[in-house]
Amino acid sequence: MSVPSSTILPRSNPISDDADDMPDFDGAAEILRAWGAGLTPDADLTVSEWADRHRMLSGRASAEPGRYRTARTPYMGEIMDRLSPGDLTQRIVFMKAAQVGATEAGNNWIGFAIHQAPGPMLAVQPTVELAKRNSRQRIDPLIDESPELRERVKPARSRDAGNTMLSKEFAGGILIMTGANSAVGLRSTPARYIFLDEVDAYPASADDEGDPVTLAEARSLTFAHRRKVFLVSTPTIRGLSRIEREFEASDQRRYFVPCPHCGHDQWMKFERLRWQKGRPETAEYHCEGCETPIAEHNKTAMLQAGEWRATATAADPGTVGYHLSALYSPIGWLSWERIVRAWDAAQGSDEAIKAFRNTILGETWVETGEAPDWQRLADQRETWDGGSVPKRGLFLTAGADVQKDRIEVDVWAWGRGLESWLIDHLVLEGGPGDPACWQQLTNLLGQTWQHAFDQPMTLARLAIDTGYETSAVYAWSREVGFAQVAPVKGVEGFNRSSPVTGPTYVDATVGGRRLRRGARLWTVATSTFKTETYRFLRQDRPTREEQEAGMICPPGTIHLPNWADGEWLKQFTAEQLVTVRTRRGFARLEWQKLRERNEALDCRVYARAAAWILGADRWSEARWADLEAQLGVTAQDVADGGAGNTTPIAQRAAPRRRTVRSNYMG
Repeated sequence: MSVPSSTILPRSNPISDDADDMPDFDGAAEILRAWGAGLTPDADLTVSEWADRHRMLSGRASAEPGRYRTARTPYMGEIMDRLSPGDLTQRIVFMKAAQVGATEAGNNWIGFAIHQAPGPMLAVQPTVELAKRNSRQRIDPLIDESPELRERVKPARSRDAGNTMLSKEFAGGILIMTGANSAVGLRSTPARYIFLDEVDAYPASADDEGDPVTLAEARSLTFAHRRKVFLVSTPTIRGLSRIEREFEASDQRRYFVPCPHCGHDQWMKFERLRWQKGRPETAEYHCEGCETPIAEHNKTAMLQAGEWRATATAADPGTVGYHLSALYSPIGWLSWERIVRAWDAAQGSDEAIKAFRNTILGETWVETGEAPDWQRLADQRETWDGGSVPKRGLFLTAGADVQKDRIEVDVWAWGRGLESWLIDHLVLEGGPGDPACWQQLTNLLGQTWQHAFDQPMTLARLAIDTGYETSAVYAWSREVGFAQVAPVKGVEGFNRSSPVTGPTYVDATVGGRRLRRGARLWTVATSTFKTETYRFLRQDRPTREEQEAGMICPPGTIHLPNWADGEWLKQFTAEQLVTVRTRRGFARLEWQKLRERNEALDCRVYARAAAWILGADRWSEARWADLEAQLGVTAQDVADGGAGNTTPIAQRAAPRRRTVRSNYMG
């Protein structure tokens, strides 16, 4: 059968003089290679392998920009690989010092999950504000600098909800970022992966709905054995530290490194770092096997040859725990010399030593919490003109404690470094049911106290407790206004991130009618300020002779007047911090009364909270200088003895007191 000529196809000629007529074999091959690559599954990587291959450090977020190298911090390799899907561990606990690379390791895990093992992920910072800051400074650069992540996370666009400040959508999953202070954020979605960063800075309760760690981990329970939870933090106070509690329940792994001289394996301890007095640059580590000094330049090789070893048996086999101090910090980050300098600089200050133990050694601080001897405080009392403010006192706050038949008020003056002086003590008889009592409190807001340089001073802020007759306190606060008055609610427990939170709007009742947003309430972690007060009372101060010679008292020194009698001093030292055991066997710290009456201590806590609300903990040098200029305080006055114009009581006669006195004050 013949075929019509119109349907006959020309025979193809593999060789043609016209290059344009040649088939594009190279282009086709490229398409086939791309198609084949798309069908090829991603390499089965661990988190550390992924980081070495794909992670780029941005100059915006890292002091060492460029490709990430696990070899720089070899101790992080095992910790990151525990977060890989192939490892059966469900909970990884890392109690650590600052500057050891933990944050970048956590970010590597986030990048790995987006690229290699997508699923819902929850990343929790201490507060929502910190979560936003971390998103801008850490997560956005993480995505922007890694091509594999950029192509998986939707670009940030105003009309695209897939990439916002606190959520990043990607194929197969989503990253939700929130703060431990937001119960709504913690229960927002189920999560296979949970990254809990700086857990010791979390509040005791998220919006009064319970422990943030427990709320967050509850989101992962539906994923059973496939879940991963990473808890990271520098520790805080023993008995209160979440990360220490989790570490002690784990297998407690330490990073063992070999001695370059004898090969003895050991984990590094601060007491084996030794130096010549006054010469931190001579710091060397002494091997516990051969006692030979080890110079710091050996540290790189020691870290490379090190390994993690369990030193305990975990209560939960699904949990592993790691501890690392800054002694392991890579060369170029935090040197042994700088660690020694930090230790020497901290001497003489409990607060500085506490920070050293937490951030350098990665260990908890032990709060003694012992009540100071009131008789010792009586011996330290001083005398200054009755009702006046010493020259170093720069502003006044008051704390008011509401009782059934009275309102007690203590007025405190504050200076630089939170040095303080008790200026006045008043007992307003009648209690919250007596309008005359509230009128006396109102009058107190306009009262003046004379500064040593003849300037009249009024209260900058009065903090009043709302624990008793709450509605009456709210009503009075609304009437006088919140510019000078701060209603406060004391809560148990310590809050490292912020001892005072708020204000929050609460309903108030006036004449039987409820007013929405009727009062602004501040929440005060009373344990924090009680511990601070006792620490200030315990610190050493110059002798009377040294003060007369011009020696300055240390920051935080509390000056008490000679009219503060035995009953007030006993109230001031009426509580003690003790360790108690919970039903689950965990230790926690709790303030307990040694005697029934403790109004003086409570008033001090509220007055201290008022100073915090004013911002005294965060004022700049310029702000303090401005206060001194307003009162006429000169640089020489600042340099004079720590008690300002006070004198030890053995030197002067007691002045007439200017306080309203209750019966027990004699």
